[in-house]
Amino acid sequence: DDRIKKVSTALVKVLKEAGVSFGILGTEEKCCGDSARRLGNEYLFQSMAEENIETFKGYGVKKIITACPHCFTVMKTDYKQMGADFEIIHHTQLIDQLIKAGKIKPGALGEQLKATYHDSCYLGRYNEEYDAPRNIIAAVKGVSLVEMTRSKQKGFCCGAGGGRMWLEEDIGKRINIARTEQALELDPQAIICNCPFCLTMLEDGLKDKEATDRVKVYDVAELVARISS
Repeated sequence: DDRIKKVSTALVKVLKEAGVSFGILGTEEKCCGDSARRLGNEYLFQSMAEENIETFKGYGVKKIITACPHCFTVMKTDYKQMGADFEIIHHTQLIDQLIKAGKIKPGALGEQLKATYHDSCYLGRYNEEYDAPRNIIAAVKGVSLVEMTRSKQKGFCCGAGGGRMWLEEDIGKRINIARTEQALELDPQAIICNCPFCLTMLEDGLKDKEATDRVKVYDVAELVARISS
């Protein structure tokens, strides 16, 4: 996905700036299989997970950084059930650590940015990580964060979880539209998120509400990459 590639590029910029030693799998990297399992295709999930685990073991991987809460959760829990032994960290957690250690020093945005933050289900309610992304946003000078009523433990899904990214909603209001409306109630200039699924669903929601000219969606890594120094 061309849009999500920009998140990976931003994360790489941040990691290089912080002097983090890392590698990528390139064409050997495959989907973690989360959607397959949530949709009930257990055979496909088992095949994907086993192949990924073998690839990681082949390269002696001990620690995995992911910008996707779904990958984070499935590798942390489901893969462990299959004998995997890797440390998994979400990119917001790592960036937060790097800022606290002084390895990244976010600068200031050129303008004031009124933003709201969307808690992804898999990082928030599933893993109870609410602080790291907000710590990062707070470290960026010029960003004014306003919270949606449905946030943190009471967060609202973007509509893509549980494999629903690949399904059509034909009854009632689409979930991503409902979530986008909740964000727009605050009249923000930006919606910040931490998940590729959430990013896609929120951008689609903004298109539906014809608000793309006044509101942008950013991953946390993109925000940091813009102004880190």
